[in-house]
Amino acid sequence: MDLSSAFLCTSNRTVSVCFQVYMACQSMLIVLVGSTPEYRIEQQDGVPPGQQELLQRVVFTEDIDTIVTEWFLVKQQAYKVSLAGSLFFAGLLVGNIVFGPLSDRIGRRPVYLTGLFFEVVFGYVTAFAPSYEVFAVSRLLVGLMNGGIGLVCFVLTQEYVGKSYWAMTGTLTSMSFAVGIALFGALGYFIQPWRNLATAANSSGVLFFLLSVTLPESPRWLYSQGQTRQAEEVNILIQQCRVCFSCTCISMRGLWQPKACLREISVYACSLVYYGLTLGASDTSGSRYVNVAMYGLVELPAYPLCIYFINKHWAGRRKSMASFLCLAGSACLCTMFIPENTGTLLSVTSLALLGKLMVSAAFNIAYVYTSELYPTVIRNAGLGVCSMSCRVGGILAPFVPSMRALHTSLPFTVFCLSGLSAGCLGLLLPETLNGPTAETLEELSSPTHSRVLESKVTQH
Repeated sequence: MDLSSAFLCTSNRTVSVCFQVYMACQSMLIVLVGSTPEYRIEQQDGVPPGQQELLQRVVFTEDIDTIVTEWFLVKQQAYKVSLAGSLFFAGLLVGNIVFGPLSDRIGRRPVYLTGLFFEVVFGYVTAFAPSYEVFAVSRLLVGLMNGGIGLVCFVLTQEYVGKSYWAMTGTLTSMSFAVGIALFGALGYFIQPWRNLATAANSSGVLFFLLSVTLPESPRWLYSQGQTRQAEEVNILIQQCRVCFSCTCISMRGLWQPKACLREISVYACSLVYYGLTLGASDTSGSRYVNVAMYGLVELPAYPLCIYFINKHWAGRRKSMASFLCLAGSACLCTMFIPENTGTLLSVTSLALLGKLMVSAAFNIAYVYTSELYPTVIRNAGLGVCSMSCRVGGILAPFVPSMRALHTSLPFTVFCLSGLSAGCLGLLLPETLNGPTAETLEELSSPTHSRVLESKVTQH
């Protein structure tokens, strides 16, 4: 690789890392701007018994400014906070469906830049929303853009480097997302009014958009479309591309096979547990800002573990992902036997953090693993299908912590069952470690490709 190629790879990875920080801030925004402060209900004197419920007054005793205090989202209106969080993840789901196949058809770069531009625009609509309804719609639109371009950015980063680096670049991407969560917790501590916080969190997107304009198209996508000359101009890892491919139309063939459904179940469980634990950070004891930061920082040890295990022949992608999911479910199971507010090292909070660490590792592996299972011509579409399942989990996640009202251990019961069942099902997936990457659907379905994959896995 020459200096220009090295610079191009470095530039792309830098933008990708920075963009993940921006994505983390958008994903976690509702945790702080939608947090419910302490409050009391004051009853006015001299009110007839039949009208007492109508003339109650909400008095917030904690001095913070959120959408709850501005629009009085308490009691019967409290569900609107979770609804806004779910709308964001619903937008992610739609974005995965639309942007994935679109980027396979017209290219990664134009889809990524267009989506990022509109995400920044809708992010400012969130910050200056005059009413809850506008706020909720803007969160849906931000999620729509975020889900689509997040997927495209991940694939673009992977396709700039050789397959041997996919585990590392995918892990660095997830690490930067975790760092973004921690930074958002710090940002929320110093910037208290929720509108100012939303503005600050969104403004970084302007910088990332300007940096992203310089990025070229994916050379792998150019090769898959037969645009050899343009791919050579990018000059990244051309030595590993052996054949020029003719233009290929998008096909959804192979995306809904039984093994693909297993992948989607695993990613769904990762998302439900990951976002469920993260969005419940502000409900645990202690400072909500410290809790949010801790739920981000606890992910960082997971990624070196990922890099180590998924590249070992005795672990690989399949066993590592299944093991981390089962460990996450087991950690959530243990929380049911620990009394709350014990104040010891072995507490509900520490076990929840351990579960977050494990599911973060599984989530990271799931994206790296899935990108290796699809050929170049439908890689974004394939990731989009799996990410769509992920967003279903994200849509449900904001409501899981609120199940504590029924029973304190109920949220962890849901996380436990999700992690353990998905981990066991994940063992039925094929291994991709040291196997060849298919570029076309024909290669993926050919017996030769399967034999090469099996032989390489056996040799290592």
